[in-house]
Amino acid sequence: MEVSFNMALGLHVISGFAALLVFVIPMVTRKGGTFHRRTGWLYVVSMASVSITALYMGIYRLTWDAGSNPDAIPFSWFLIFIAILSGATAWYGIRVLRFKKRKISHRQPIDFLFPSLMLISAIGVSAYGWIISFPLLQYFPIIGMFLGLSQLQYWLSVPKRKSHWVVEHIVGMLSCCIATVTAFTVFGAPRLLQIESVSLMLWFMPTMALVPLIIGYSTYYTRKLDGKRNVPD
Repeated sequence: MEVSFNMALGLHVISGFAALLVFVIPMVTRKGGTFHRRTGWLYVVSMASVSITALYMGIYRLTWDAGSNPDAIPFSWFLIFIAILSGATAWYGIRVLRFKKRKISHRQPIDFLFPSLMLISAIGVSAYGWIISFPLLQYFPIIGMFLGLSQLQYWLSVPKRKSHWVVEHIVGMLSCCIATVTAFTVFGAPRLLQIESVSLMLWFMPTMALVPLIIGYSTYYTRKLDGKRNVPD
């Protein structure tokens, strides 16, 4: 089992660095262009690998290493949650493009599965964080609660704006970026800097930096596609 864990860890590190290297490119290249799509897919594939390996490693730690290293349990739960968050947001960012022309509420069960899983896991992990007084688990899952509810609301509602799919694509992919960079600040940065831990403020810096980008991009494309008054279709 240790061999499989080390293989998963190696793939996780490689995929994570690949995601970190390319995640900015789709944000600054022409939307819908060939380079934007190719680098976007590279990011999605990298994050799919990151998500799957993170989920495996988190479960492995809880199943086989919990007894030998109890202090790793909270971070294992965070690893599992960040795997769900990154996977669900990347899936959402792709699926809204697939159904960008829809005129009715969405009824694909798989698209309700991921936000529901994200919402349930966020509530459970946050509750566990409050029980053990672990701030990272107490507060960070609030992002998952918000995203889970907003994704469910989007799929259930009838689109009223031309920009709906662009805005939701941006929200999905940049939320996935938050998961990417946050995971690096929690797990990767301490090892590279050879320190035991980092501050809670540093853990939340990716969120504080990328949320204004989400708002800015969403506002820009809403005005561009819907007009300055944002008149519904």
